[in-house]
Amino acid sequence: MKKELFRVLAKINKIVLPSLYKIDPNKLTTLQKGILGYRYWVLTKALD
Repeated sequence: MKKELFRVLAKINKIVLPSLYKIDPNKLTTLQKGILGYRYWVLTKALD
């Protein structure tokens, strides 16, 4: 149940949130770093 929730969140993130992999992490704003961290957290939970 929990894993399915994170899989759905990961799919929503892929559609809604911006892709930040082309930008140098040192040049990201605080908000962009938060988005990147959230996407990483959801992805790791979905893969467990």
